[in-house]
Amino acid sequence: MSTEAMNENLTPQERHRAWWMLTVNTLTFTICFAAWMMNGVLITFLVDNGIHDWGPSEMGWLIGIPVLTGALFRLPLGLATDKWGGKYVYGLLLLVTAVPMFLVSYCNTYWQFFIAGLGFGFTGTGFAIGIAYTSLWFPKHQQGTALGIFGAGNAGAALTSLGAPWVLNWLTSGGENLEGWRNLPRLYAALLVVTGIIFLLVTTNRLPPGTAHKTLGERLAPLKVLRVWRFGLYYFFVFGGFVALAQWLVPYYVNAYATSVALAGALAACNSLPSGVIRAVGGWMSDAWGARLVMYWVLGLSLVCCVLLIVPQMDIRSPGSGIMARASGRVVSVSDSEIVVESGAERQNTYALKTKQGKLVTPEERAKRLLVLPRSMAWQEPVVKEGQEVKKKELLARGITEIFFQANIWIFTALSLIIGAVMGIGKAAVYKHIPDYFPEDIGVVGGIVGVLGGLGGFICPVIFGYLLRATGLWTSCWMFFLVLIAVCLVWMHWVVQKMMKSKVPELVRQME
Repeated sequence: MSTEAMNENLTPQERHRAWWMLTVNTLTFTICFAAWMMNGVLITFLVDNGIHDWGPSEMGWLIGIPVLTGALFRLPLGLATDKWGGKYVYGLLLLVTAVPMFLVSYCNTYWQFFIAGLGFGFTGTGFAIGIAYTSLWFPKHQQGTALGIFGAGNAGAALTSLGAPWVLNWLTSGGENLEGWRNLPRLYAALLVVTGIIFLLVTTNRLPPGTAHKTLGERLAPLKVLRVWRFGLYYFFVFGGFVALAQWLVPYYVNAYATSVALAGALAACNSLPSGVIRAVGGWMSDAWGARLVMYWVLGLSLVCCVLLIVPQMDIRSPGSGIMARASGRVVSVSDSEIVVESGAERQNTYALKTKQGKLVTPEERAKRLLVLPRSMAWQEPVVKEGQEVKKKELLARGITEIFFQANIWIFTALSLIIGAVMGIGKAAVYKHIPDYFPEDIGVVGGIVGVLGGLGGFICPVIFGYLLRATGLWTSCWMFFLVLIAVCLVWMHWVVQKMMKSKVPELVRQME
């Protein structure tokens, strides 16, 4: 019996159990995601308080290495879930990762933190396990909603970002006992152990029908299908981009808008918080309207936002429209308002100049950062002198144009919020595709898609850094996203058109 047939015939008791499993899975994933992100807060705390003297690159590796581990091992853990079931794989993951998490409390050197981060980074694989396990409990028409609710557990990142600094302040008595930081990883380890034990006690194991005796080669067969990698590219943007912006927007605000770090963190949360919470809505939308239509809207809105965001703050002085001589002659007089050229004994040409009026933008307006639309001012300045001989079409006055565009911080934040929200919807829509196309291989397909998404979170900030160095523009990150979104959108539309032509060629011909 297929997974779909098995789930469509659920009794009321089985439906109740399915929702109970979803609740437990979501809470467990929230704990895993919160633990996965711990180094982002802890390493920053250790450096800011002078406990360790690590440079930006060393900090970047220590913060990023758990993310990389969690991304790379999603595929093997997804395979293990298909083979042995989510109850045992998930439960053991929580108990095993509690060990390196606890050992963080004894770390004193860079490489000790590095190795411990590799260990507890496996908590990031909980997503692949939970996706494969959750999908087995729901019929096809509810899987988008169920997986969207489960995916909302990535709000665990926000719990760590907002809660861990407060806990560290409490553990260290407001900074008076800095060694108290060692209790933070112990608390996380205890939370993982307790969650793992509860998970093993209250859940029921379930395997995909007909997969128990599959060989490794048969399990990996879906990876030969190009569609899997296309889904992975979508997830590279919607999840990898979400993780990347969570790290990148804080320095973006500080450097581009001269905000404080505290304000930058609050504004950056406008991007990350909606993305996690709204994922459940994305699952419902995918069930109601179809994942493909939702992805069209996700990519389309993201493209529009990136087009608006790629325009940087500008304070430009550029050549403008000048004045050329209508005839040859000698310059008789030059002033700020006009130039007079004598072309013959009784013939003079007077050229009126556009003069500069006031200031394009005042210091007060710059400081308030409330300007929305670009401002421009154009004027002309003489380039000739009295008595100078000029030829026809020779330049008499050069044009100067000044443009000021503030890239209003609040509009920037609103657009960033929209992108964060549609990324959250897109994350659910991508995973809605997987049970539809690969109902018996959810673990392996969800695993590789998750790998590519996690790699996006690790690689995108690196790409952003190189682009910033090459262009000097903070908006170069949106340029990269613009290209990535365009590739996803064109690829998806090409596949849709190809499928329609093969399935309903007559309808396609009528539409064309």
